[in-house]
Parts: sequence; C-alpha cells; structure tokens
Amino acid sequence: MPSARILITDPVDTVCANYLQKNGLHVDQIKLTKEQLIENIKNYDGLIVRSETKVTADILAAATGLKVVGRAGTGVDNVDLEAATKKGILVMNTPGGNTLSAAEHTCALIASMARNIPQACASLKQGAWDRKLYSGHELSGKTLAILGLGRIGKEVALRMQSYGMKTIGYDPIIPAEVTAQFGVESMDLEKIWPVADYITVHVPLIPQTKHLINDEVFKKCKPGVKVVNVARGGIIDELSLLKNLKSGLCGGAGLDVFVEEPVKSEYYKELLAHPKMVCTPHLGASTSEAQLRVAEEIAEQFVSFFKGEGFVGAVNAGSLLTAMEAQNVKWVNLGRSLGIFSSILGSVSKFDIITHGSDTPDIKFLESAVVSGYLVGELNDESINLINAGSIAIDKGIQCTVNKGPPPSPPSMKSLRIVATTNKGIFTLIGRVGSDTLGLLTEINNNIFAGGLPLDGTMVFFTGNLTPPGTCFARIDEALAQKDLTAISVFRSNTVGQIGWYAARLADDLSERVELLSSDDFRYLGCRNFLYHSYALSKDSSDED
Repeated sequence: MPSARILITDPVDTVCANYLQKNGLHVDQIKLTKEQLIENIKNYDGLIVRSETKVTADILAAATGLKVVGRAGTGVDNVDLEAATKKGILVMNTPGGNTLSAAEHTCALIASMARNIPQACASLKQGAWDRKLYSGHELSGKTLAILGLGRIGKEVALRMQSYGMKTIGYDPIIPAEVTAQFGVESMDLEKIWPVADYITVHVPLIPQTKHLINDEVFKKCKPGVKVVNVARGGIIDELSLLKNLKSGLCGGAGLDVFVEEPVKSEYYKELLAHPKMVCTPHLGASTSEAQLRVAEEIAEQFVSFFKGEGFVGAVNAGSLLTAMEAQNVKWVNLGRSLGIFSSILGSVSKFDIITHGSDTPDIKFLESAVVSGYLVGELNDESINLINAGSIAIDKGIQCTVNKGPPPSPPSMKSLRIVATTNKGIFTLIGRVGSDTLGLLTEINNNIFAGGLPLDGTMVFFTGNLTPPGTCFARIDEALAQKDLTAISVFRSNTVGQIGWYAARLADDLSERVELLSSDDFRYLGCRNFLYHSYALSKDSSDED
C-alpha cells in the first residue's frame, strides 16, 4: 500500500488517526482556515472532515494529489460533489455510524413536543409551578409520517411504534413490501398530508427535497400538525414554518438542523423563541457512541481504499463499486486498455460496447472503463478515472451504449467488442482478457493479431501496406532509432486489403509521448502508455516516490 498522507481538519475521535497510522498512513490532524486548506491540500492524498469544514470547488481545484474525501458522518452537503466527481476524487461517508443517535434524537423531540418538556422545564427553573399550562397529549394512537425510510427512518419507526403510534411513510426508492416488514405503510405524499399528526423528515437535502414542507403542504395538513427535522436544514421551509406556527396551522416543531448554522439571521430570533418550538444545535449525531463509530468507520474505509480492497461508503462512485468486484477487475482493465488504443484512431463521438461471456449481470461499469481509457489516451491526462470519466464524456458529447452479446464458443473465449465512431471512420476492436491487469487486442477491422496483442507498457503503433513484413519491422526500428529508442517486441496483424497494423513495445516506459517518422504508405498512429494503475482510478501516489 502506498504511504498515503491523510489530513483531518475537524474534531474526529483520535481512534481514527490511530487506526490510520497503525496501518501505515501518515496523518496530520489540524484545524485550518479555508485559505490555509487551499494552500496545503496539495500535499495530501486523503481528507477527512465532519461538518465544520466546507470542501468547496476552489479547495478541490487546489487538491492536485487528492484521491478521496471522507465525511465522518451521514450527509455530504458540505462537500461539492460535482466538483469532486469532475476532478476524479472519490467522496465517502459513514451512513450507518450515527443512525441510532439520530433516530433517538428524533424520538426525543417528538416526545418533548407531545409533553411540552422543554417549556415546562424552563418554567419550573424560573420558579413557576404551572401544571395546566403545559398539559400535553399521548402519542399512542397518533399517526407519525416518516419521509425517507432508510436506516434512520426505519429506526424511528420501530421506536415510535413502541409508543403505540401508527407509522406511515414515503420513500421513492424503497418498495412498499419492504417498508411493511418494519411496520410502515407506504403512501404517496398527497395522501400523507391530511392524516399525519406528526411528520419527520429523513431525506438528503437535494433540489427535489428543498422546502419539501412548505406553505402549500401546511394547508393540506391536519390543523396543528407537528413537524421534526433532524436531517438537513432547508428541507422544511423555515420562513413558512414560522408563519404557520404563528397561525396555528402548525402545532409544534422540533428542529435540530437549520439553513444557517450557527443561526445568525434576524428571523431566527422569532422562530427559536416561539413557544411551540423545540430546538437543539445540530445534536443528532452528538453522542459519544456515534462519534466513536463514525471515526472508526471512516478510518476503516480509508485503509480499505488505499489498500485497493474496496469503496465502502462511496457516494459519487457510480458504477465503481461494481467495477472493482473481483470478477470484474479484468474486464475493467481490458475496457480501459481498448479505450486507450481507440484514442489513436481519431476523435471518438460514440462507443458501442458489447460483451461476450461477462461474469456479471451488471455491465454498465464498462462504459466508464472504456471512456476513461479513451480520455486518458486522447488528453494524456492520467487524473481521468472511473469517477470523472462519465461527466467529462458528457461535456465532450461522447455517447455510449453497453450491451451483452451472445455467449462465446467455446465459453472460455470471453471477449469485448467495441465499435468506435470517429472523425476518421468507424473502427471495430475486439479484445479478450489476458490477466487481471493485461488486455489483449485480438482484432481491429478484421485484421487479426494471432495470439493477441498485449497492451502493456509504452507502445507505438503504425498502419500501412508495406511488403514484405520485414520491411515494416525495419521501418519501425529506423523510426525508433532516430529518437534513441529501442523495441523489446514487435507485433503485426494479418493484412486485409493490403493494410496491416503494427505495434512495438518499447524497452523504456516513457512519461512523454514521441513523434516518429511517418509516410503515406506506412503511417505512424501514436504512442500510448498502458501501465496498469491499481484501483482503476488515477495514478498512484507511490508512482511519485
């Protein structure tokens, strides 16, 4: 494993740094200003934060060697996911670490609203004894609507069912038959609003969930409905909430999160002071148990990542998780190698990718593998990887299709066929797996490489119609000699229509590309580097040591 450098900029339990160091990673744990972070982030391979550090696009732009950002917690709205993805930086979180703490905090807010506990406590401490004013109501028999039925939503449901509450909910992903297994009746939002006594939200803050509960929703709800937010500020429209608390349409609110943290805007004074408001300063995950769990989990995930063993908790990986499964790694490297080769053929506008004999039902990851290889070859930029290839391809207008073809005969002859549409014509490439790290090009436009062309190391490519074959080999040696280069192996395809394809593996792996002698009858196509990089991400930090 490379000796990666990890920076921790927020208060994370020391068990995190200790575990990382125990596994051979260098760790610096220090709080930095944004300006200091921009100045220093170039020195690190990994960054671990909680919620205080905002990992913005300008910080990521300065992160020339950063491979992964870890959020020791659930939400990642303090990380610019789009910028990280375009940069090829993996973003991880620890989705299970604070589940129980957040669920328990939600339940505590619900119970506090039902029995006016915070208000009665404050009144008693001020010397009053007003039992009638703070009389509450039972939760038993009331209906709790849970919006978002993932880990936290499920745990809230199980706990509030013990109070005798009826639990209903909405989740666009989790099927109704699954939620029914833990006692939640799945319903559409429009059916939820009129029947819920309490509504709690457990969804991420994305454009589709911003102001999910707003003026229009309060009008559709039971008069006096109570709402809870221990997820992210902004899911409940705070100005609308204040308006409806004052009118009585909303009978109470329990907020642990806010649009502005710490709260400073003027309207918060009135909102937080409202007698029907129960509020806490983002304490949902603030338990010693949760802090320990998220610190342990993010450390374990980082070690696994830098060992190349997995991507647990990845939130912007797309098909990366499938790609790195053991049976798929060889297909990834074959696709990436064929993609690199395709970059010598012209500017590609479309890839049609067909597998024959793939071991996995989900082959979507091959799109990223092929496109990342092509872009690395085309742009000579090894920071392009399976994470950012898709977004770069979209920006460049490159289209892709991925399909399964008929099984090979014999079954052991598994292959990958790529039809590349370029500005110089349409080319069909066929390759097969040589090993987990080596791809073999067996055919291009019906020109066959007997035994397969190993795409490995630094290679140069030619095409032409010179005969006999020895003439071509001599021309390759001559072109290389002019640049003080030598070939350790030379390959040629058969000829189709007097046209053959030729390749030479150089004795030395080059960091820069070379331009070689070319002619009308024997054309130089280009120089490409097929060195294998672990994780199929970007160049390892170990390459620079």
